[in-house]
Amino acid sequence: MTEPLEKVYNPAEIEPRWYAYWEKHQLFRADEASDRPSFSIVIPPPNITGSLHMGHALNNTLQDILVRCKRMQGFNALWMPGTDHAGIATQNVVERMLAADGLDRHGVGREAFIARVWKWKEESGGRIITQLKRLGCSCDWSRERFTMDEGLSAAVREVFVRLFEEGLIYKGDYIINWCPRCQTALADLEVEHEPTEGYLYHIRYPLLGSKEYLTVATTRPETLLGDTAVAINPDDPRYQRFHGAMAILPVLGRQIPVITDSYVDTEFGTGALKVTPAHDLNDFEIGRRHHLPAVQVIDERGRMTAAAGKYQGLDRFVCRDKIVKDLKADGLLERVEKYGHGVGHCYRCRTVVEPTLSKQWFVSVKPLAEKAIAAVQDGRIRIIPAMWEKTFFEWMHNIRDWCISRQIWWGHRIPAWTCSGCGEIVVARTTPASCPRCGGAALLQEEDVLDTWFSSALWPFSTLGWPEATPELRLFYPTSVLITAFDILFFWVARMMMMGLHFMEEVPFREVYIHALVRDAEGQKMSKSKGNVIDPLVVMEQYGTDAFRFSLAAFAAQGRDVRLSEERIAGYRNFVNKVWNAARFTLMNLADWDPETAAADQVALTPVERWLTSRLQQVSGEVAAALESYNFDQAAHVLYQFTWHEFCDWYLELVKPALYDSDDPAGRRHTQRVLQEILSALLRLLHPFMPFVTEEIWHKLPGTEGSIMTAAYPAPREELADPGAEAELQLVMDTISAIRNLRGEMNVLPGVKVNIHLLSPEALSLEVLRRHQVSLRQLAKIEDLHLGDSGEPPQAAAKAVVPPVEIYMPLAGIIDFAEEERRLTKEMDKLSKDLAQAQRKLANEDFLAKAKPEVVAKEKEKVQLWGEKLTKLQSHKEKIQGLRG
Repeated sequence: MTEPLEKVYNPAEIEPRWYAYWEKHQLFRADEASDRPSFSIVIPPPNITGSLHMGHALNNTLQDILVRCKRMQGFNALWMPGTDHAGIATQNVVERMLAADGLDRHGVGREAFIARVWKWKEESGGRIITQLKRLGCSCDWSRERFTMDEGLSAAVREVFVRLFEEGLIYKGDYIINWCPRCQTALADLEVEHEPTEGYLYHIRYPLLGSKEYLTVATTRPETLLGDTAVAINPDDPRYQRFHGAMAILPVLGRQIPVITDSYVDTEFGTGALKVTPAHDLNDFEIGRRHHLPAVQVIDERGRMTAAAGKYQGLDRFVCRDKIVKDLKADGLLERVEKYGHGVGHCYRCRTVVEPTLSKQWFVSVKPLAEKAIAAVQDGRIRIIPAMWEKTFFEWMHNIRDWCISRQIWWGHRIPAWTCSGCGEIVVARTTPASCPRCGGAALLQEEDVLDTWFSSALWPFSTLGWPEATPELRLFYPTSVLITAFDILFFWVARMMMMGLHFMEEVPFREVYIHALVRDAEGQKMSKSKGNVIDPLVVMEQYGTDAFRFSLAAFAAQGRDVRLSEERIAGYRNFVNKVWNAARFTLMNLADWDPETAAADQVALTPVERWLTSRLQQVSGEVAAALESYNFDQAAHVLYQFTWHEFCDWYLELVKPALYDSDDPAGRRHTQRVLQEILSALLRLLHPFMPFVTEEIWHKLPGTEGSIMTAAYPAPREELADPGAEAELQLVMDTISAIRNLRGEMNVLPGVKVNIHLLSPEALSLEVLRRHQVSLRQLAKIEDLHLGDSGEPPQAAAKAVVPPVEIYMPLAGIIDFAEEERRLTKEMDKLSKDLAQAQRKLANEDFLAKAKPEVVAKEKEKVQLWGEKLTKLQSHKEKIQGLRG
């Protein structure tokens, strides 16, 4: 006896029950001893400080769809999960907790502080994992990794030491991006340049022994205190006479040389450039070429140093205002003009970044980048959509050395020690006992930790056990695909390519699928300030996880941002309910079905069954092909159309007569068997998108075993394709639809049965319609059905054409023509007034100038919709007038 489904689908009760079932039976686990073909994905590791947002939800839903599908297709699928230690973000969280207790990290000490971070991680750092499970993610949690677990820490140290031994890691003075708030260096990618309306200050530098001066233009006048030269282009005729002169540094009065360098842009500002080697990267390079001293005038807190003279101790921006006043008083400020430019901000705390000369650790990335560029060029790594390749190449060809040291405590401490006796730097896999150069035992380890992205760059192979030669590494590396957002293409993806190719001598993944951003329904970026953020956890609670996942997939078109709204998610909740109700109907009609008895029946498929079976083969192929090419929206669209319109709206209605026919038990059992087979296949096709509802139905469906996760994903079978049956049923469905449309257009009441005349010169079409006349009568609510190859059309009949069939619906006695004409006239008059009012609004320039864009857009939409409706009403009125004669 088939167990019925509840009347209403309740995701809150069903979802946690099935997720617990999947975990209990270890259905997510990959098998390291399997000889099945492998498929593997590494999760972009979320920060332990994070909570599920729309970007996570989209990214992980798409990964889960692929992984669930591949498992069902027979692959030994591994979805490797884990989290990132998020150095700066996590340290900030714990520092705020300390501050609330009146403490700071320096007060508690490094070891105690790190212990507190680990404690916080154990208590709160797993929240994002719980939320991913809520989303239905089928990661192999038995293999979950953390970027600072023991194994990954060993991999990080091994990579650092090898790169150092190969001369690809070095320590040196360089201009780095410094965050005065986070107190650490930032990689170029961690600096976000925001358009800022600032000022360009034109400052006069007097020339020694002359009444002339050079005018330079700068956006940061406070840095002039660290100037050690003024540079001009050697080919600039305006300044030829100043070659080799000395200039007087404003305010401080220090003498600095006038130098020539081809870097100077003759078109920018005045064509003369102030050179501040300690506070600008380009100036640093000029300083190196000309052996200029580097004077640091801004410290790590963003305050002026002793080298700034009387400005010592001032905040950099306070100093800016003060020095501008002083320059003006000295007659050295020529002019100030407004100037829009990009100002670098810390990606974490939004503080303005200060370019600062510092001794840091760097990776020389050019040799590594060349390998990654080649891998994409020769197709070993494919980036999808291909439009991102250009961006990738532009960045990689212009890549600069990667600053990997961070002045924080939470992270992988750099495995380098400095000998107090001789200054030797020792880089080692284990803590050295003595200096290899002088034998001294006083060795001090680097205080800095590595950039968080350094450890995550190793993710595809470190998570699989490298540097050990593990079975997982052999089976699952290289991984099959990486699914990620474009905003970490360089932060993470490019660096994984470089590290994987260098240490594994093989690409880390075959393909990179880059999905777009999730925006609101109007295409705006979601932000708390705009109040348009959609919380995935709230949405899943309200609409169910399956509806949410299907919504994300349905809008995940390649190269286009996902526009999401709660209304759209609510629409896909209706789809989940449609599947539920269709399954409920099916199960009610399979209550007395015995699979063994049905198997003995020798009954041929009916045309209706051949049609849907044939369509099922095509749909199976289209969905698999769409997922293979990462066209998730196409796969979702095909499934939606087939499920809602073909299976639910047509097939279930068309087979009802056979299901209710008690006079033909063998035929009924046959119909039940086919219905079970089609629903089984449909559930398996839908499962990767909607795992919870399909699992629940699967366990109630007779003839199934175990979890739907272990069932085979439907593959198209060519022998079941039946174009003839598809054409036959298409004619039947089009005819029924045309009759329904006629009823609607002519305002025939739903309960009223009509007479229908079907005329066609093609005998085959008439034979098809005659064979399906029971369905025609039931689904189009027909009283008398007349079929013929010719003859006079009936009088006062509405007409439709479904080639090669003409459809006539006599209306005499069914509708009152005069009353219908009056009704249409009244509706058209009201609509015309509303339309005219909206058109007057749009013609009013005052309204267009003052109204919000969305209000104007709404009015335009009204005009278009009402205009189209008025045209339809006019057409209908003309038909009624024609029928009256």
